[in-house]
Amino acid sequence: MTDKTSPAQRQTEETFGFKWKKRDTYESEAVQQEWKRWLFDKYFDGDHARLEQLLASGQGARNILDAGCGSGGSALLLFGDHLKHHHYLGVDISRATEVAQQRFSEQGIPARFEQCDLNAIPEHHGQFDVIFSEGVLHHTDSVEKAILELSRRLKAGGKFLFYVYVKKAPVREFTDDHIRAALSAMDNTEAWKALEPLTRLGKTLGDLNIEIEVDEAIPYLGIEKGRYNLQRLFYYKICKAYYRPDYSLDEMNHINFDWFRPLNCFRHTPGEIETFCARADLRIDRLHVEESGITVIASK
Repeated sequence: MTDKTSPAQRQTEETFGFKWKKRDTYESEAVQQEWKRWLFDKYFDGDHARLEQLLASGQGARNILDAGCGSGGSALLLFGDHLKHHHYLGVDISRATEVAQQRFSEQGIPARFEQCDLNAIPEHHGQFDVIFSEGVLHHTDSVEKAILELSRRLKAGGKFLFYVYVKKAPVREFTDDHIRAALSAMDNTEAWKALEPLTRLGKTLGDLNIEIEVDEAIPYLGIEKGRYNLQRLFYYKICKAYYRPDYSLDEMNHINFDWFRPLNCFRHTPGEIETFCARADLRIDRLHVEESGITVIASK
C-alpha cells in the first residue's frame, strides 16, 4: 500500500488478510450452502435464470471485476463455472488475493488477481462489463468515493452489483462501535479470542429457540410490534452475536470478527445509497433492503 493509505484502511487490510487465511472457518458444506443461498436471494430472489441473463453467452465473454475479492468466496459461489467462460479479475487491498488464487486454481477456474486498493486499480486493466463488490465498499474510507471510482471503470450498459451495510437500530449502532473500539488496541489473534465469549452468548440465545411477542412498537429502539425469535431480536436490535445451529463456534466467530474487527465499517440508509448512485450516473435496477444490508444492481 502507498503512504496515502489511511491508518483505518491499513488496519482493515490486515484484518482481512488474517481472516481469509482461516479457511477452516468458512469452507464447510454448511457455510458454503448458506452463503450461496444468501447471495442468490439478495441479488436474484433465488432465481438462477437471472444470473444466466446477466452473463448471457450470446453476448460473448465478459470482463468481470471483483472489487474486494477477499478469498474469492462470493464470486465462486455466485458465478461458479460461468467464470470459465469470462475474463475475471479479482482485486483486494489485502494479501487475501493469494488465498483466492489458490482457491480458484483448486476449482480449475482461470482468473487474474492483483493486490491493490479498489480506488486505485491500474488503468491498464481497462473497463469492465460487470463489476461485483460484495460486502466491501463499506470497508473503504468512503462508500460514496468507492462507488464513484468503480462506476468510472464500468462500460456503458454494464452492470454494477454490490452490497453494503444498512444503518441499524440505535442500541445496535452503539454496541457495534463500542465493541469495535474496544478491539482496536488488540492484534488480530487477540481480537478473535476476545469475541469468543460474545459468540458463545449468541449460541446460548439461539439454542434456547424461544419466541417472544412484542405487543407494542418501541420506535425509539427501532423495534416494531410483532413476534420475534429471542436471539434474532438481540442480534438485530441490541448486539450482533451471530448464530446458526449448523455452524461451529469458529464459523460463527468468523462472522462476528468480520463485523467488529475492521475499523472501516460504514452503514448507510437506502436513500444515501440512491444518492451516491445518482451522482455516479448509475441507474438502479434492483434495490433490495434487509435488516443486515442493502443489495444493489445498477446499470451505467
